[in-house]
Amino acid sequence: MEQEQKWIRDIQRRNSRQAAERLIDAYYDEIYRFACRQTGNKEDAMDLTQNIFLAVLRALPSYDRRKAGFRTWLYRIAVNKSVDARRRMGPETVPIEELELPAEEDFVPAIQDRILLEQIEAFVSRLEPEVQAVFRLRLWGERTFPEIAAILNRPESAVKSQYYRLLGRLRKEFDPHGT
Repeated sequence: MEQEQKWIRDIQRRNSRQAAERLIDAYYDEIYRFACRQTGNKEDAMDLTQNIFLAVLRALPSYDRRKAGFRTWLYRIAVNKSVDARRRMGPETVPIEELELPAEEDFVPAIQDRILLEQIEAFVSRLEPEVQAVFRLRLWGERTFPEIAAILNRPESAVKSQYYRLLGRLRKEFDPHGT
């Protein structure tokens, strides 16, 4: 995007506040959705989104478009900030009275799904940051393997291998039928 590169140059050369605002506006909704999927909470997602963009603006003077596209570079920062936020937050517990309850017949499966998701997230949060990044970009960021490989600056085959090994570990750990 030519306009995006102009904003980046204006920020890098003149520290343009207006260019920074336009660049953030262009990506805010996308990064906020990514942050929501990471945190599961609107307030935490807003904080995470703000931290991501603050880190982006701080690091922008060293951004080199020959090494990575801006969007790829932005997601590298977003993933790293997400991993950091997960470490600080730890597992989230929600009192049962605060849960939005589905129809009575769907209640037990909904609780079990939520508990399982929290257990999986806690399990993944204890793994190496690279594995967490692949997991979060694929599941919560809805990125393709080529996009994840570009964001993490790793071969696509390595990303796929790491993702499918993690799925095997999750299946082994959480599938009660062992399938």
